[in-house]
Amino acid sequence: MKNDSHKKILEMLSNGKISVDEATALLSKLQSPDTGAENVNESEYGEVKKKALKYLRVMVDSADGDKVNVRVPLSLIKTGIKLSALVPRNAAEQMSNHGFDLSQLSELDGDELIEALSDMQVDVDSADGDKVKVFTE
Repeated sequence: MKNDSHKKILEMLSNGKISVDEATALLSKLQSPDTGAENVNESEYGEVKKKALKYLRVMVDSADGDKVNVRVPLSLIKTGIKLSALVPRNAAEQMSNHGFDLSQLSELDGDELIEALSDMQVDVDSADGDKVKVFTE
């Protein structure tokens, strides 16, 4: 029974349904003597995976010693989408002339965008030693 739970956790990890940290927590839960394997299931973990995301994070650690840590509230992104509909036409045209096309923003669904961002994770390790991470939390 415990092997089935281990397998299920590893399958969820390989399918991207849970993160490495979440898989580690579940595997630790299986090791606990007072926790039965029947207590670990995908529906329980789905709830943890669906927790409300609050921030888009960008972290940079350069080989030169420069560090960047930006935390953008996802609610700001939703608000920006809504506010783009209020930009006067002539201002939007001027922005478009300079390469900023806001016309598509008002058609975006903020919740769909946040859902799409929840699966996004970017990790870059350059040959120069620079490290960049972009993720949601």
